[in-house]
Amino acid sequence: MSHILLHTLEHSVMDSVKLLPFLFLTYLLMEFLEHHAGNTIQKRIGAAGRFGPVWGGLLGVVPQCGFSAAASSLYAGRVITVGTLLAIYLSTSDEMLPILISRAVPAATIAKILATKVLLAVASGFAAEFFYVKIFGRKEKEMDIHVVCEEEKCHCEDGIFVSALKHTLRIFFYIFLISVVLNGAVEIIGEETLARAFTAVPVVGEAVAALIGLIPNCASSVVITELYLDGIIGAGAMMSGLLVNAGVGLPVLLRLNRNAKQNAGIIAALYGLGVFWGVIIELLGITF
Repeated sequence: MSHILLHTLEHSVMDSVKLLPFLFLTYLLMEFLEHHAGNTIQKRIGAAGRFGPVWGGLLGVVPQCGFSAAASSLYAGRVITVGTLLAIYLSTSDEMLPILISRAVPAATIAKILATKVLLAVASGFAAEFFYVKIFGRKEKEMDIHVVCEEEKCHCEDGIFVSALKHTLRIFFYIFLISVVLNGAVEIIGEETLARAFTAVPVVGEAVAALIGLIPNCASSVVITELYLDGIIGAGAMMSGLLVNAGVGLPVLLRLNRNAKQNAGIIAALYGLGVFWGVIIELLGITF
């Protein structure tokens, strides 16, 4: 048992430490984008009108600090529609991009994953608009700009270097802990057995991954991305988990939007869409 523990710790330290420089450079670029383009992107989405899901899907995929939280604030003030909000939630996915880059995933593969998320986010956003307005006959309330407030809790005011360093150290901590758990599980259970647990029964892997993705913590996107890169879950389960991974956007929505029934419907739709698209990807045999 001690041999397994030492072997697990050794692999976890090696796997985590070698990612540090790539993580830092990635977060440095993300902070630069946040400081120089964040307000412009939010204004563009707010002014998008009926094409909101398109802009939400396209701009939501741009790595930004707390963008899903900003989207929740905009929705609470009815600056954006429910379709635009869902498109942003489905397009963004916390720490996926830094992990993919730090693990030296080919640029073409990353581009395919991002493009797929954008396409599915836009399609889902328009579908949500159609069902919400045409089928259920609902109408959005009038804009209440006083509800819109700054909700990002990412210390962006510290400057891009310090903020990038904080992000890097925090995610490094998560990566290390998750690596210990995953490496330990692989040592004890075996990689093939773990993989079968997600693929033995249809839909179960996608449903479980989507539940993990709903957890409003950056660790959830780290778990899902690492499981996929280690070959434990497939492309469908990975996409299910990352599509629903709206991060802190969901807690902000629950706090600012006072309609509890509506909030529950949005979260249920987010989860259902994530599982649905994941199952479709798995059935079609799509890989990245």
